[in-house]
Amino acid sequence: MSLADRFREALSRPPLERPLKGDLPELRAKAEVEAAVLMAVTDRADPGLILTVRREHMRTHAGQIAFPGGRIDPGEDAVAAALREAHEEVLLPPGEVEVIGAIEPYRTVTGYVVSPVLGVIPPDLALEPHEHEVADLFEAPLGFVLDPANQRLASALFQGRARHYYEIVWNDRSIWGATAAMIVNLSRRLL
Repeated sequence: MSLADRFREALSRPPLERPLKGDLPELRAKAEVEAAVLMAVTDRADPGLILTVRREHMRTHAGQIAFPGGRIDPGEDAVAAALREAHEEVLLPPGEVEVIGAIEPYRTVTGYVVSPVLGVIPPDLALEPHEHEVADLFEAPLGFVLDPANQRLASALFQGRARHYYEIVWNDRSIWGATAAMIVNLSRRLL
């Protein structure tokens, strides 16, 4: 069975645990902006997950590790937006993505409702970070980030309140917040 077929089968079942929906609803921005990200998994014996590091000057989530993605434009659905944004941010050709489907949306404290779109891509594509949006990109081992033993619950003060979030540390890279929560949701579907 192909990697894509295994993902399709897993997504057809309900998650083993309740999905994370978002954090600090009382502090969330009033307006909600629809957005989508691409969870691109490389099709190899030891699959990887493509992640980006946002540039420090970005208006939101500056310097954080994220999936390629952004706002859903008028007339787009989550899949179209995720593919467009991945092409813009890391030059991932949309035709190279075998789209599996979307998992549960996640609401961020900054007012975004993010639909993660799972897709399988060929290994070793020549991806390049967009010079104005992406400082770096990397591939983390899928097995590592999906392993609940590597998904640590952490907390910090945010606007005077305790904020609880997941963090996954791989190769000295801290994947946390909404990106880690979406990975936790994916692990709850796949494991």
